[in-house]
Amino acid sequence: MTAVVQDPAAAPQPIGEAPNPTVQRQKRQRPPIGLFGLPIFVAVVMICWLIWRLTADIDSVAMVTLNWSALGTALWQHVKLTIVGAVIVMAVAMPLGVALTRNSLRKFSGPVVAFANGGQAAPAIGLLVLLAMWLGFGFWTAIVALGIYAILPVLRNTITGLDAVDRTLIEAGRGMGMSNLSVLLRIEIPLAIPVIMSGVRTALVLMVGTASLATFINAGGLGVLITTGVNLFRNSVLITGAVLITCLALLIDWVGRLLEYVVRPKGMR
Repeated sequence: MTAVVQDPAAAPQPIGEAPNPTVQRQKRQRPPIGLFGLPIFVAVVMICWLIWRLTADIDSVAMVTLNWSALGTALWQHVKLTIVGAVIVMAVAMPLGVALTRNSLRKFSGPVVAFANGGQAAPAIGLLVLLAMWLGFGFWTAIVALGIYAILPVLRNTITGLDAVDRTLIEAGRGMGMSNLSVLLRIEIPLAIPVIMSGVRTALVLMVGTASLATFINAGGLGVLITTGVNLFRNSVLITGAVLITCLALLIDWVGRLLEYVVRPKGMR
């Protein structure tokens, strides 16, 4: 006879040692450590830069760009470009993605996604210049360019997230008497939120980087530090621009991760 060896891990748990659902729920809802580590890292980098800024011997030419008023203005312009562009992208891409997953419009999803792919495949600086020649220079031209460049991740992830929802759950909702709108709002979108928010995070980071080029069409932003540092051979200005843009991108990504965690349904955390 052949002896049967039973895997201890597969053995049934004793009746008196059932897992505590309260403890499991607390573990599941604990925020990931990355939500705390990234802002601490950004804060350390900014403190180091601030110490350098206060103690460095900066010449009068570089000081024109590195004074607090100029830095604050450039930072606010960059944040405004990113936030306004992100709001417009989400307001357009999310409803469009939802519409393209409905049966009546699903046949148009391929051409629309292909058009969005083309917008992101085009070089960002070329897109900015072409739009500036057509629409003129300024803030709103940069917003249009940012929207075209960053719409793809949100649109594609909205379609992917909604298509990935288990069809049996949708049919179960309809079997309970829920309308199509109720199924969308109470079943499909909550389950697709993690994928959609991942696309939003990607779009936000893309916008922070691309907004650096907005200075070429007179739309402001931290990119002016990069161009000034290169043109005037001032490494202090160039490095300051690079540090601020990098920290802003990391901070925006952290905000996106935080929003993704907050809006995610509790059962999926």
